[in-house]
Amino acid sequence: MSAELTFVFADLAGYTALTEAHGDDDAAHIALRFHDLSRACLPANAQLVKTIGDAVMVAATTMEAGIVAAFRIARRIAAEPSFPALRVGLNAGPAVERDGDYFGAAVNVAARVAAFARGGEIVCTEAIAAFATKQGLAAARPMGTVRLKNVAHPLALFELNNHESPRELRHIDPVCRMQIVPGEAVAEIEHEGTVLYFCSRGCAERFTEEPDVHMPAV
Repeated sequence: MSAELTFVFADLAGYTALTEAHGDDDAAHIALRFHDLSRACLPANAQLVKTIGDAVMVAATTMEAGIVAAFRIARRIAAEPSFPALRVGLNAGPAVERDGDYFGAAVNVAARVAAFARGGEIVCTEAIAAFATKQGLAAARPMGTVRLKNVAHPLALFELNNHESPRELRHIDPVCRMQIVPGEAVAEIEHEGTVLYFCSRGCAERFTEEPDVHMPAV
């Protein structure tokens, strides 16, 4: 028997780069810290279904609970020092529960929406955006109609923002993708007229050795 739920997927943007730069132990510590912080943020009508490496899956019995959970997690992770940026995806629909996990197209779409989001974004499907704006929970910025991997039909996506949204992204270490507050950076390098900030001497040295490898394509 299926139930109508709101699903929230959240993961750490740039986690693979962080693992390569800082090693498995540090990456595991950050992932487990993320899991604990996410669990502590959930409202009464939402539950942490499972953790998947650097990601968490939350199921909420109402759209409002799912939206509240998304903003709480995003705000908490944005405030965490020396942490990657978070990206979040939401979708609502029917799903089947088996042994404490949920299965169905609605779950798959939520995961794909999270993968579409960039660090610092909370992205949702149209029904959730309409509910959020009607209830005054958040503003919804249209992101266009997109095709998501393994999803049959294009979907209209929206970015949610409200007074609890994370503050503007801090600078990103180009090597490990960690968020950096400029005043707390261990090292900084000027590259082609732009000042880049680094979380460690090791990341700064790796960038110096191969700057083209770590600069994003424009």
